[in-house]
Amino acid sequence: MKAAVYSRHGRADVLEIEDVQKPAPADNEVLIEVRAASLNPIDAGSLRHPFARRILFALSRLKITGPGRDVAGEVEAVGSQVTQFKPGDAVFGWCGGAFAEYACAPESALAIKPANVTFEQAAAVPVAGLTALQGLRDKAQIQPGQKVLVNGAAGGVGTFAVQIAKSLGADVTGVCSTRNVEMVRSIGADHVIDYSQEDLTRGGQHYDVMFDLVANHSFSARRRVLNPKGIYIGAGVLGLGGSMARLLAHQVGELVQSPFASQRFITLMAKLNHADLTTMGELMEAGKVTPVIDKRYGLSEVLEALRYLEEGHARGKVVLTLDCGD
Repeated sequence: MKAAVYSRHGRADVLEIEDVQKPAPADNEVLIEVRAASLNPIDAGSLRHPFARRILFALSRLKITGPGRDVAGEVEAVGSQVTQFKPGDAVFGWCGGAFAEYACAPESALAIKPANVTFEQAAAVPVAGLTALQGLRDKAQIQPGQKVLVNGAAGGVGTFAVQIAKSLGADVTGVCSTRNVEMVRSIGADHVIDYSQEDLTRGGQHYDVMFDLVANHSFSARRRVLNPKGIYIGAGVLGLGGSMARLLAHQVGELVQSPFASQRFITLMAKLNHADLTTMGELMEAGKVTPVIDKRYGLSEVLEALRYLEEGHARGKVVLTLDCGD
């Protein structure tokens, strides 16, 4: 089978498409014929930062078999202990080495793909969708009528965050660039701030929740836009252009200053969860969430796809499709 593999640590051009042995599922794993896989900033970041890659894969308990984590496809075989899936099932979820024709994933990291959702749409969900869901539903515990600010509303996580916040009954304000204003409004944002025209921290508006995917404002500026009991959720500090030093700086700053603030400041890293993947499937099936896909590439174009993602201008998700003759 063909798969993207690491040749050395560095930028996207360290990836090569090679013929490798088809994997075999362990007792608790599912072998997936990959139909689509989506890219995340973590995929590009882990190429630049091998130490961070080892930490992140260790935290997610996924085997380092190659780049790519978001996957959707058809079950080809199952391990002896697998009870929820059978060959022929359409699934989506997380795995190690999703940029390949076949990949293995733990049973607990997958869910059934809704029939009305394409493989490309399903592949767009896991990292970005669960980050938004866990941040807004679990950490912020959004209530109907609350005012939610999504900073970075046009990106992969941001487009999910806008829709999930709306599904929870929030009044949503999205922050994005001029070219993305109409798109962000079209996915449900009640208000849109064009950051090139307006400084969100100087507008006089206050929010119950700030879901921040850009981390481009100071601690005091973030406090200024929150209500006295507001909640700040930081997700994506290690996105494109991010660094471990930047992440640590934010965490230390919040740790030192948070005890003196009435607001709560939380740094989020999504956790793979079968139940939450199922919830995302239900939201898509009900039409409450529709993944936004910017561009599609074939497996052989993975380098081009990663370079595009690294430019930092993708609207929604960038997806690899593997049912097109690769």
